[in-house]
Parts: sequence; structure tokens; C-alpha cells
Amino acid sequence: MLAFVVRRLLATVPVLAMVAVFVFLMLRLTPGDPAAVIAGDNAMPDQVEAIRQKLGLDEPIVTQFFIWIGKALQGDFGESFFFKKTVAELIAQRIEPTVALAIVTLLLSVAIAVPLGVIAAYRQDSWVDRTVMAFSVMGFSVPVFVIGYLLIYVFAIQLGVLPVQGYRPIGQGLWPFFERLILPSFTLSVVFVALIARITRASMLEVMNEDYIRTARAKGLPERTVLLRHGLRNAAVPIVTVIGIGLAVLIGGVVVTESVYGIPGLGRLTIDAVLGRDYPTIQAVILLFSFAYVLINLAIDLIYVLLDPRIRY
Repeated sequence: MLAFVVRRLLATVPVLAMVAVFVFLMLRLTPGDPAAVIAGDNAMPDQVEAIRQKLGLDEPIVTQFFIWIGKALQGDFGESFFFKKTVAELIAQRIEPTVALAIVTLLLSVAIAVPLGVIAAYRQDSWVDRTVMAFSVMGFSVPVFVIGYLLIYVFAIQLGVLPVQGYRPIGQGLWPFFERLILPSFTLSVVFVALIARITRASMLEVMNEDYIRTARAKGLPERTVLLRHGLRNAAVPIVTVIGIGLAVLIGGVVVTESVYGIPGLGRLTIDAVLGRDYPTIQAVILLFSFAYVLINLAIDLIYVLLDPRIRY
């Protein structure tokens, strides 16, 4: 197992290297000049050129890449063009809201989606099953930002029971922390719940016709025990897989959701950096997201062993 973990961690190195090269070239080959953005609309050409020299943007692209990657390997991702802070400091300031939103959304989604999928499979072709499947289709069809604005209109503007925007650290109180994460978490979880519920239903339907399920029922075991201990556990591997895949959707949704709700996290930071052509910040955030996704996939692979002892690495 340890050898497998080490191999997987070493395999992340070429993946992150490819991501770094792709992001670096994509940013510099697209139209736009960060020096012109920093200088402003009324800046003279010599002022823009002075800023380019100061930022090292007058160097050849290959030279810029090796300078950047050399510093990045030492943990130095440079200084933000737009925020005038080191990128590491910016990420440290913004990572807590994003991690909190992702964790709350994940827990909420799993807590809702898995029971819905199990009930839909148990009540196959009933109105419950059709309702769950209709919700799943709607969850995939409606954009995240539309769901966000609808929830804001209903719960913040019409009912006035939840705040519209902002974030409070957990150190300022448990309720203020959750109060500002309820709407964003529900907004993000709609797509996630739809995805997990569909896979849970399909996996449960597949295992409920197996011989061991009929044997468990023949022994007189309660239906809840049959569903959870024998059915859900054996259907868990595809469910865990889709949870890991869905986290990619979650990472993408964080960018939109944080903008809608004014949460000062990494998603909002990414949008501000893109608008300001802030190369160092964009590169560091995308590398961080990529590394997080690789680690999530590694964790999913390790969970397989706990769910199904027959799996060995």
C-alpha cells in the first residue's frame, strides 16, 4: 500500500509539470498585456515598457518560464501584479472560505443524495423514483448562477432569513459561519446531489438483484439491514468514484458561486486575477487546484480498499 501511495504521488509530478506548461503558455499567448492594465488607460508607451521590464515580461517566453518554475519549486510563486502581495500570502488569506465551502457542500450533498438514491432504487418506478430522477435532470440542466440568484431572491430578499453575501470565519462563531454558507452550499450541491443520486440509484438497482441480497432477505433480516449493510456497501465503489469525479465539478462551481455570493475565496481571487491579467496568481491557483484534485483521486483509490477488501494495489 505504501509503495502504491508513493508511486501515485510521484506520478503527480509530470501531471503538474504539464499543467504548469499549459497554463504558462496559454496566459502569455492570449491577447492582452498586464503591464498596460497596471499602467492604466492614460499611460505613455515608455511607462508601460518600464513596467514590463520591472515585471520581467520583456524577457523571452522560455526564459520567463524557467525563472518562474525555478522559483515555484522553492515555494516562491512571485508577487501578484494586481494585489501587490506575494501569491503565497494571497492564497493563505483566501483558502479558508473555499475549503469551508467545499467541505460543507460535500457533506450536504452526500447526506442528501445517497439516501435519495437508495430510496429511489427501493421504490423503483414509483412516484418517489420519478421525483428523484426529475430532480436529477433539473439539477444538471439549470446553471449554477441561476440557482444562486433564485435562492438569494427567495431566502434573502423575499423571506429575509439568510444573508446575501459575505463570509465569517468559524472563529467568529458557529452560527455566523454556517449562516453565510447555507445558500452557497445549497447552490453548489444541486448539481452534486443530482449526480450522486443518479449513480446511487443505478448502483443499488444493479446489486439488489444479486443472490446475496435474496439470501439476506430469506434469512429474515430487516429491510433496512439488507439495503444498507448488504446493498449500499456493495454498491459503494461506483458511488465513491462519482463523488471523486464530481469534486471536479465542485471546484469549477466554486468560482461562479463565490462571485455570486461575494465570498472572498480562491474562486473570487481567480476571477479578479484573470480580469487583471495577473499571471503569477492565476498560475499558482490553477496548480493548487490541480494538485488538490490529484490528491482527491488518490484518497478515493485508498477508500476502495476499505469498501471492498478484494481490491489490492
